[in-house]
Amino acid sequence: MRIPAAGVSVRIRDLYNNQHRRTMVKKNVSHPYLERDISWMYFNRRVLQEASKDNVPLLERVSFLGIYSNNLDEFFRVRVASLNRIAEYDEKSGAKEAHLAARTVRTINRINDVYVSDFENEFSRIFMALRQEGIMLISDREADAEQLEFIHQYYRDKIDGLIVPIRFSAIEYLDHETDESIYMAVKASYINKNGKTNYEYAYFELPVQSCGRFVRLPDKEGKSYIMFIDDIVRCSLPKIFEGTEYENFEGYTFKFTRDAEMEIDNDGRNGILQKISKGLKDRKKGEPLRVVYDKDMPSDLLKRIMNRLDIGKTDTVSKSGHYQNHKDFIRFPDCGRKDLKYGPMPPIAKSDLMGPESILEKISRRDRFLHVPYHSFNSFIRVLREAAVDKNVRSIKITLYRLAKDSKVVRALVGAARNGKKVTVVIELLARFDEESNIQWSQKLQDAGVKVIYGLEGLKVHSKVVHIGMKRGKDIACISTGNFHEGNASSYTDCILMTAAKSIVSDAEKLFEFIEKPYIPVHFKELLVSPNEMKNRFMRLVNDEIRNKAAGKPAYIHVKINHLTDTVMVGKLYEAAENGVEVRVSVRGNCSVVTSKLRKYCDIRLNGIIDRYLEHSRIYVFAAGGEEKVFIGSADWMPRNLDNRIEVAAPVYDPEIKREMIRIVEYALRDTVQGRLVDGSGGNGPWTCSDPLPHGSQTELYEYYKSANGGGDTAPDSGITTSCTGTNGCNNINACSSTNNCNG
Repeated sequence: MRIPAAGVSVRIRDLYNNQHRRTMVKKNVSHPYLERDISWMYFNRRVLQEASKDNVPLLERVSFLGIYSNNLDEFFRVRVASLNRIAEYDEKSGAKEAHLAARTVRTINRINDVYVSDFENEFSRIFMALRQEGIMLISDREADAEQLEFIHQYYRDKIDGLIVPIRFSAIEYLDHETDESIYMAVKASYINKNGKTNYEYAYFELPVQSCGRFVRLPDKEGKSYIMFIDDIVRCSLPKIFEGTEYENFEGYTFKFTRDAEMEIDNDGRNGILQKISKGLKDRKKGEPLRVVYDKDMPSDLLKRIMNRLDIGKTDTVSKSGHYQNHKDFIRFPDCGRKDLKYGPMPPIAKSDLMGPESILEKISRRDRFLHVPYHSFNSFIRVLREAAVDKNVRSIKITLYRLAKDSKVVRALVGAARNGKKVTVVIELLARFDEESNIQWSQKLQDAGVKVIYGLEGLKVHSKVVHIGMKRGKDIACISTGNFHEGNASSYTDCILMTAAKSIVSDAEKLFEFIEKPYIPVHFKELLVSPNEMKNRFMRLVNDEIRNKAAGKPAYIHVKINHLTDTVMVGKLYEAAENGVEVRVSVRGNCSVVTSKLRKYCDIRLNGIIDRYLEHSRIYVFAAGGEEKVFIGSADWMPRNLDNRIEVAAPVYDPEIKREMIRIVEYALRDTVQGRLVDGSGGNGPWTCSDPLPHGSQTELYEYYKSANGGGDTAPDSGITTSCTGTNGCNNINACSSTNNCNG
């Protein structure tokens, strides 16, 4: 590997220290624990399993191939990048941690090799099925004379001039290339006068940004024909190299992934905005750590790619099929075949939040809630819009983590500021892969007179909270499990609690004071706030269940969450289960619980659901001796959420809303259609329960909400697809997440 840039060693040391602290915790526990990053591979496997289901519409199965691939890209860019850095840490004090990281990367690569084969098999199966439906994805070798004429014309009209080959002999490294793109490596040859074959090796970026990844050829005999842009370009190689002596061409695609962990300049002279901006530029220069290439690529051509990427021992090298960058399947042409996609589920306009009466007045009388995307996010937008124009509103404070491209939330806040309201926005500049967007939004807000706070250095502000201050009457607070983001709200399942309960609203106001002035001690009475007291409060709630079980009272813990990897919380769940407390968890992503190694009497089971929407809401239910306690919030049970971020969970007091939150968790735990058993083995077997729903939980919830709404008025179509969205790290359904991991 090349010598890292200045400042990298500091970042590696930080990574080592964080990993070291987590490892120290693990050494003090005796319960089984699955490494977070191994569990993530098992999660992404569940995404791939959706592509294999015959009962999933064909074009949705194609999308799941894209989602799986996009998830994997982000995982390598962020998580595997961190592990590689730790593995390369050569100081004696970090030897054990470096060894653990290297071992984890090797395990990931072994699993990935198996999954690559599974992916290719599913790819073949799906596209054979599409052919039977008259959607023909053809290669350059399958094109007939008529189609080749179309391809040549397409090249002249759309591609000519977009591609400039770069000779491998002219460059030392691929430093100037982005890992957002896909590349074609070309082996060109001609026979000289002496009868000797001369070779040239070059590469170029495929023009996906300009032309898209797929090109529709003219329909024939009632069938739709589609070709990868890769094959369009292969057919056009003689034109691309026109004017040279080369006569024969071989083109093979490859892609690579860079280290996307952003370097933050610790120079105290620079403001946080400047530090993030500089870090974004540095990210684009991150070292390559993974390369995927066509398995048919000649060794002499492959060698040149590897040398220019400077791939190291711990990096990932994967042979693949003829095509790379499968994330583009998310945008595969539907050819007008809506019958091969999910049926429409337009968001429901909640009747209790509709009508001419002020929505703020309604909230002041009784708590309200939304469960998006089943309910229309427009009701939340209306809250902000009313607050922007209502003369009785004094101030609006909000935390923003991710924002839509043309954000209605920002429009409302800008309008409020121009109407003379005191508007305060806490915007998280370190929302992974959205940093650049958030910088731009923060500048726009400031230009409108909004007070913008960039959170706390060293602590991401991941909470989703709104406080609306009134001149007269009750203040209002909104607590959400997900981002105030119209795009997310069309494809992520999230809950928004809107309340005028004085104790919660008062704590919400304190939260903004804490963010703005973190050196002032603050105590939260109702809200669970990390890194202050959230983990301890959750632990006490678990301990209460253990005591209630011993006293013969109702005792259970039912949780719906994205990720469960915090060693302390994992240990507490084991402890509760071993003491007879029923533990049931609906977990979408990372999960370090290993139930396959527990004693048989331990009553703990976990269900992982992948469906048309990304399961994102965090809901925590405790039996509390028969007087159920319910909380919703932004925090997963991970070290980053409980120890290193500002997160908020709020109690749900309204009896009707409490029942609805319990229903959401109950439906998730009864979903045997989309559910998979999460036991730490990676088997992802079918989920079973004694009282299964006839359909998946998402379908059942939608039908329930329609019925509860008196037949179901639906909001106007937002124009955003609900089957999947596209990333960033975290705009992808079932991504991320983003990492995706889904940081949202």
